[in-house]
Amino acid sequence: MSAQIFPRNANAIAIISIVGLLLLIGGIVAALVGVYLSPWYTEVGNAKAQPVPFSHKHHVDQLKIDCRYCHATVEQVAHAGFPSTDTCMSCHSQIWTNSPLLKPVRDSYQSGEPVVWNRIYDLPDFVYFNHSVHVAKGIGCASCHAGTNEQNLTAKAQALWMGWCLGCHRNPEEFVRPREEVFNMNFDTSSLTLDQRVSLVEEYQIPTDGRLTNCYICHR
Repeated sequence: MSAQIFPRNANAIAIISIVGLLLLIGGIVAALVGVYLSPWYTEVGNAKAQPVPFSHKHHVDQLKIDCRYCHATVEQVAHAGFPSTDTCMSCHSQIWTNSPLLKPVRDSYQSGEPVVWNRIYDLPDFVYFNHSVHVAKGIGCASCHAGTNEQNLTAKAQALWMGWCLGCHRNPEEFVRPREEVFNMNFDTSSLTLDQRVSLVEEYQIPTDGRLTNCYICHR
């Protein structure tokens, strides 16, 4: 009779080792997914430092300044654009003229060098997004920038995952609004009936035949 090669508890040790390894792998994957979805990675809700601590809450919510006053190109081209120093000084040559917070704006006005703002939304080079098209089709600023009008320091409102974008492209009737309400950050699209929103989709000639989910729409 030959001697036993493996101890009696070898099977139990093997099972425990396999289960432990699987749990470890699962934990690592879960941790990586958690980091990937966290504000630490997406920067959602994390305000970026800017050369001037611009408050959308003050300018948009309290003073009722239209988005287009600063983002002047949003209806014409792909990029919404940053406000020029002349735009800032159209008000601040009269008010807060000696504020230390606005010194970078005054210096820019005197030197002709633009204020360099840090981008909040910075899409990858392989993603194409056109602001003017969305505005023309009745998609409001708040669809992507919800809550910006309430922020003292600007932070990203959406991570802009591809699935989130596709959700709007598949069901535009859930997000469309009258064109005159596009720049109204407080407009509630649910105040319209589904039939009204479907009518707007038809009126604005938003494709519903699947073209908006074609890869080429965003990846050019």
